[in-house]
Amino acid sequence: MLEQITSHLGDEAESLLSHTCQGITKEHLTTPGGDFIERSFLHSDRPTPVLGSLQRLYGNGRLANTGYLSILPVDQGIEHSGAASFAPNPIYFDPENIIKLAIEGGCNAVASTMGVLGSLARRYAHRIPFVAKINHNELLTYPNKTEQHLFGQVQQAWDMGCVAIGATIYFGHEDCSRELEEIAEAFYHAHQLGMATILWCYLRNSAFKKDGTDYHSAADLTGQANHLGVTIQADIIKQKLPTNNGGYEAVQFGKTHKRVYGDLCTDHPVDLVRWQVANCYMGRIGLINSGGASGGSSDLAQAVRTAVVNKRGGGMGLILGRKAFQRPMNEGVELLNAVQDVYLCDGITVA
Repeated sequence: MLEQITSHLGDEAESLLSHTCQGITKEHLTTPGGDFIERSFLHSDRPTPVLGSLQRLYGNGRLANTGYLSILPVDQGIEHSGAASFAPNPIYFDPENIIKLAIEGGCNAVASTMGVLGSLARRYAHRIPFVAKINHNELLTYPNKTEQHLFGQVQQAWDMGCVAIGATIYFGHEDCSRELEEIAEAFYHAHQLGMATILWCYLRNSAFKKDGTDYHSAADLTGQANHLGVTIQADIIKQKLPTNNGGYEAVQFGKTHKRVYGDLCTDHPVDLVRWQVANCYMGRIGLINSGGASGGSSDLAQAVRTAVVNKRGGGMGLILGRKAFQRPMNEGVELLNAVQDVYLCDGITVA
């Protein structure tokens, strides 16, 4: 397994697999493991049924009881448009194929819209954990605007048998305050009902692109978004894989510290993820990175690389969608399994 993973990493293999984080060492982290729920949540204020929901989530699929997660997210039909998402493989206009891919691919859970999950809840909610994404940014309004709005109610997710709800907040955007208040209330309600919470902590602001460099995935800015997400009691944070650092300094706003740029966090990919994990209460709240856009023949290698960087940084898994469902189902299953193999491989450890 390690040999196959190494081959996917190519020239980066030695750098990614041998790196040791020096700024924030692994001894300071709450790392993934079979007893993660007890170590992280047993003494928290989460109602007992939430722990049961988390156990269902962490106890399913090929990564069951490892402390790692592989989630199939399919909400792109709203976030990007049905055509942009499903034209490459139209079978996924049918919600049943989305759920089947998650099951066949050995995922811990399937995350999708109220409509997708609700259409087949009685048939599948007991077979694979459901995560209902309750808010979305629709792109049919012209001109397009960047705002997340509720597409359903927390109670609906509970009624259809979901173990968790998911939501997005666009941190840095002028609409952020409303979204923050709305989702904080939704997360409280979800916990009271016994469901877990997952927050897509995304950045949106044109000012975060500076001098030809895009800082929407900068470690310092995404790290702070994570820190805000865990503050409203997200049980799992979803974040883009960081690609650079120095967003605060480039945009010249907010407050940061010089130690973030070299001492605590170098430009090594694993260190960049480690900073994201540190902002999730040193790993007490799990970080899952997104798989990114579908890019063709290199998708599998890119997904494996993302998983390696996430795992070595102290992250808890991947939430990977388009790379899997925009291809024939058997190839999607193969890709999901290749990512899961990274987390099952004992030769790849937290750096």
